[in-house]
Amino acid sequence: MFLLFKKIILFLVKLQHHNKMKRKINNFLVEWKDLKKRKPLIIRGARQVGKSYSIEQFGIENFDNFVKIDLEYNKKNLEIFNKNNPQLITTEIAALTGKSIIAGKTLLFIDEIHVSPQAIVSLTYFAEEMPDLHVIAASSFLDHTLNEIQYSIPAGRIEFAYMHPLSFYEFLEAIGQKGLIDYIQNYNLQNEFSLAVHNSILEFLRLYFFIGGMPEAVQTYIDTKDLLQVQRVHAGILTSLQFDFAKYGTRKQQEIMQSVFGYVANNLGNKVKYVNIDRNSSSSQIKKSILKLEMSRIILLARKTKSTKPPINQQVDNDVFKSYFFDIGLSSYLIGFKYSDLKNLITDFKGSLAEQFVAQEFVANADFFEDKKLYYWLRENKSSNAEIDFLYQKGNKILPIEVKSGKSGSLKSLHVFMAKKNRDMAVRFNIDLPKINEKLTVKVSLKSSVKKVEYKFISLPLYLADLFDEMKL
Repeated sequence: MFLLFKKIILFLVKLQHHNKMKRKINNFLVEWKDLKKRKPLIIRGARQVGKSYSIEQFGIENFDNFVKIDLEYNKKNLEIFNKNNPQLITTEIAALTGKSIIAGKTLLFIDEIHVSPQAIVSLTYFAEEMPDLHVIAASSFLDHTLNEIQYSIPAGRIEFAYMHPLSFYEFLEAIGQKGLIDYIQNYNLQNEFSLAVHNSILEFLRLYFFIGGMPEAVQTYIDTKDLLQVQRVHAGILTSLQFDFAKYGTRKQQEIMQSVFGYVANNLGNKVKYVNIDRNSSSSQIKKSILKLEMSRIILLARKTKSTKPPINQQVDNDVFKSYFFDIGLSSYLIGFKYSDLKNLITDFKGSLAEQFVAQEFVANADFFEDKKLYYWLRENKSSNAEIDFLYQKGNKILPIEVKSGKSGSLKSLHVFMAKKNRDMAVRFNIDLPKINEKLTVKVSLKSSVKKVEYKFISLPLYLADLFDEMKL
């Protein structure tokens, strides 16, 4: 009778989770569960992007036992990891939680593992001594801990995965637009795209620009359909993120991070200029604060590169970069957009939110085991500057990508890049229907000469950024 009751309770819990928000990382976790040579997994990501919820949902749906231990909210748990013996560690956790930990049947979840460097080190022993036990940890500040850690972590004993706010397609699924997702995913570039479907997707895209992908904000919209309530959620998330600055260093560093926080939101996609952030602080102090926010995954940086052949991470200038926020909904709130501005949200603010969107999609839709980085191209001289919004490695090609908020816009910088680098294909994201120009011909002025340039030009709607890796161009 007890076993039957337990199965009924487990079924109801699973049903409750099944009806809640689905994330693409769930499929990755199922694949990880079934790996023959599995390692303990640490999921990294900014605060409140849904790491703990997704792990709990996965654990309840795929294991007989789900055991969670939080190292931040219960400091007494830290003592458990003052040893490197997985058997003793699991025995203590089982005693404290009252739950059995059985290899192959239990998911052990260690939340906020960055609080204990020793706990991170202990995972390497799990890989060796208890390889059949499924262990997942999560952290928002792991990069800081790893940067300062004094322990030696043997390579190849821990696996990492990266989680972000909901992508646009995750958002569409969450609000019940599976039909639109199916249409997009089955679309072939050689075919005509439905104008009616395109216009419908753009309406939801405007909504996503406002709501963003933070799970609480999305769930609030699903539950209330009230955008004012969504803004209240945004305000709360931003306040909690700023409270976390106290964990990052000195009071001076915290003050600079506050300045960076506001600067990034109002300068999306612009080259970072230290003097415009804080005139009373040194460049080195400001850069350190920027990198700390990047390590916390609150901001995204696109670094300048001269690479036109793979790998793209060569010839990178780490001192020159553009910045974006990690979530477009929070960006919109910080900029000051109100729900009454929804109609023009894509094109307002000089179209910078469109670039923010593409940056966020590129990062969020990489393989979960990849810590995706962003790059761009910049030519600066006295007479004129030229900039390509993104350089993107797709397979064995590096493609220049321009982002426009409307249906048109100058492509002067793109033409200059194509002429100087002799590339044969370029991509633009905007709000128009997909179009392919197999042979775009332009004349480009280069110093004292004029060069004729021909290349394949592919124009894609912004919402296809999610599928860019999978598309055959």
